[in-house]
Amino acid sequence: MSLFETILQPWPWYIAGALIGLTVPTLLLLGNKHFGVSSSLRHICAACAPASIPFFQYNWKKESWNLFFVGGVLLGGLVASVWLSNPQPIQVAPATIADLQALNITVDNNLMPASIFTIDNLLTIKGLFFFVIGGFMVGFGTRYGGGCTSGHAIMGLSNLQWPSLVATCCFMVGGFAMVHLVFPWLFQLIA
Repeated sequence: MSLFETILQPWPWYIAGALIGLTVPTLLLLGNKHFGVSSSLRHICAACAPASIPFFQYNWKKESWNLFFVGGVLLGGLVASVWLSNPQPIQVAPATIADLQALNITVDNNLMPASIFTIDNLLTIKGLFFFVIGGFMVGFGTRYGGGCTSGHAIMGLSNLQWPSLVATCCFMVGGFAMVHLVFPWLFQLIA
């Protein structure tokens, strides 16, 4: 198998996870930089919105490297989706297919089910819940928790930070509760 064919295949968790984990010491060695993606929105707002909001009044230029990092993430995602995407359909576990079909969600072997995440749903009640309210809750939770899952679970835990451990446990409990309790009820309500 060539290198290019290897790149196109899904990578095992132990390789992908190790590469993500190596991001932390690399950033620390390259200048004591902290990994996290949600802070980039704050930096963009501080740079672009000349308002007198105290939250955005800080030296964002000191953290401008983070904007290049997020730009690289976006560019990498574009390159991966256009030129390096795996042509095989995404494999979904049979138990997951059964659970989704019980909620009338069609499994189309795409990354995101089109029955939920499509432009046609944007101006519907389903779209309001999944895009607007869901997006607001993610943003609110990120601000309230002092960072996103990547910042806390990858960077914070590797630095043995107690608040990151609490935040990561809350992310996990909240995710399990949403998937197993709230999502089925909500989907029955709006479907």
